[in-house]
Amino acid sequence: MRVEIHGHRGARGLWPENTLPGMSRTMELGVHALELDVALTADRRLVLTHDLTVSAVTSADRRPLRVDDPLYPYVGKPINALTLAQLRMLDVGVRLPRHPDDPFALTQVAMPETRMPTLGAVLGLVNAYEAESVRLHIELKSDPTRPHLTADPELFTELVVEELDRHGRLDNVAVLSFDWRIITHAARLAPGARRFALIELDTLHWHDDLGGDIPAAARDAGATTLSPEHAMVDEALMAQARAAGLDVAVWTVNETGLAARMLDLGVAGIVTDYPDRMRELWRERGMELPEPVGPLKPVGV
Repeated sequence: MRVEIHGHRGARGLWPENTLPGMSRTMELGVHALELDVALTADRRLVLTHDLTVSAVTSADRRPLRVDDPLYPYVGKPINALTLAQLRMLDVGVRLPRHPDDPFALTQVAMPETRMPTLGAVLGLVNAYEAESVRLHIELKSDPTRPHLTADPELFTELVVEELDRHGRLDNVAVLSFDWRIITHAARLAPGARRFALIELDTLHWHDDLGGDIPAAARDAGATTLSPEHAMVDEALMAQARAAGLDVAVWTVNETGLAARMLDLGVAGIVTDYPDRMRELWRERGMELPEPVGPLKPVGV
């Protein structure tokens, strides 16, 4: 059975998350899928960000878009209150040293002066690599408990599907969300796409009527795959997922010992910040490895 390696936010443990250089290097390392996060700006642009407010861990203010910008500094402000032009003023290529407990600061290669990309830019990059073997996993960041920070789920899903269609990627994509309203809309708008119902202990209260069978509830919401945090994965959950007809892709698994236990339980995919570690485990077990995508050639070569 093929088990996939999914690069989390590109490969957050190795390179700056949700960035073009991070995605480039992750494809060149070799993953089955690139996972990335998107949110909607004030001017309805789709940008890569894990957080609904500008993160002080992954983002640093450089200068305002204009001298009298009342929203500056941008760090800490809602993504949906800022325009793409304002967000592009941030440096998102360095994890700040004032967060000494951040494990990724020790392993991530800094790439100063990296800008927050749009989803369209990432899709263009993947197409430029001709990376047909790499599936894109687009997580739509949506929190029903914080509607003031969150885009309308139907509009949000429509905009993402339109962008994927514009770049010819609807046939090789998965739509992910903790907000299962997104999953339901995606089932209608992009029935051929995979749909991952994300789940964690902290957000179980977002969902009514789980009835003790999370996989069945996810299937009924339109999911094709259940994607739980690793602490939730045991033999009972795996049995329920099989009964519901869903694969399981577990997140976020960074140690090979834990990954080995997940493989033994029968997961179909492992989401990781360290695809290099997973490749070593796959190699040790004689499992099918994703092919690295060749680096882009200079123009004219």
